[in-house]
This record gives sequence, C-alpha cells and structure tokens, in this order.
Amino acid sequence: MSRHPDTEEDHPADDLEKVNGLLAEWAARSAATSGPLTDRFEAMGYEVRGKGEEEIVEVLRKPPTRPAR
Repeated sequence: MSRHPDTEEDHPADDLEKVNGLLAEWAARSAATSGPLTDRFEAMGYEVRGKGEEEIVEVLRKPPTRPAR
C-alpha cells in the first residue's frame, strides 16, 4: 500500500516537526555535557551556553538568533 502526501493520513510537515523536536531533545542532552558541542551550537548562532537541557531544547527548536561565525 503506497502513501500519498496529500492524503489525510500522511502529513510530511507534521512528521518533519516531530523529527526536529526529537533531534532537538537528543542534541540538548548531548550539549548539556559536551563543551565542544556547545561551542559548535554557539558558532552556528544558537545561544546555548550556560543553559540547562530543557532550555537548550527550546533554543534548538527555533532558528538561530545570531549569524553563524
């Protein structure tokens, strides 16, 4: 059975949002204990330094707030 993006059962945008959320959570757990990953996110324009895991998740779910360095 093939799935078509325009059917009621399949919403690619919803799937993308869900995957992005899961990736943000995974990345936040990693960044909370990894200085180099924190440095990388900061270089990409995400203000994560000094934040806890939950705060990092919220930062990563949005576009960067600064230009990349």
